[in-house]
Amino acid sequence: MSNELTFAVPKGRILDEALPVMARAGVVPEAAFHDKGNRALSFASEDGQMRIIRVRAFDVATFVAHGAAQAGIVGSDVVEEFDYAELYAPVDLDIGHCRLSVAEPKNAALEPMGKISHLRVATKYPGITKRWFESQGIQAECVKLNGAMELAPSLGLSQRIVDLVSTGRTLADNGLVECAQIQPVSARLIVNRAALKTDPRVSKLVEAFRAVAQSKDA
Repeated sequence: MSNELTFAVPKGRILDEALPVMARAGVVPEAAFHDKGNRALSFASEDGQMRIIRVRAFDVATFVAHGAAQAGIVGSDVVEEFDYAELYAPVDLDIGHCRLSVAEPKNAALEPMGKISHLRVATKYPGITKRWFESQGIQAECVKLNGAMELAPSLGLSQRIVDLVSTGRTLADNGLVECAQIQPVSARLIVNRAALKTDPRVSKLVEAFRAVAQSKDA
């Protein structure tokens, strides 16, 4: 057993909401973590018992699945996209709410999805996208993009996109409209299954986060 656990958190939209939840569960980063000018990716916890790494959301799942981190926080979209057997997501933290949706150009003369059998979709979620369109009887050719999804239809790269939607403003600003919702998304505590079985500190961490989530419901 290593001397400290490694806890992975995502850069971006979830982190601001995650920090108060982490604090209530006893996971508090050192002061340097909050320094906007600090480019470090690894930080100690305030109590010195844990390492907290700050990485891209998709990388949180990879670090935890491969045991480089024992636990972390990430959106349910990432958990489902990767579908790692080594990942366990025991707690819905009830933060980071948004939805994964299909969008298309506004006023475009596209065939309705119920009348097509194949289309090209730009997304950073090819796994979820293919499975969802298959359930609709459509073969989706996925073009993998890591950002700027909204440009794809106007530049002829795809007919539609699949991306996270919160307010819908980014879609509207780029001439797109939401045409179908694939799934709601929220942030989850994830843990490495092997670590959960072998390290009692991981199970204690799960219980701490579960207690915080349950106190929000009360």
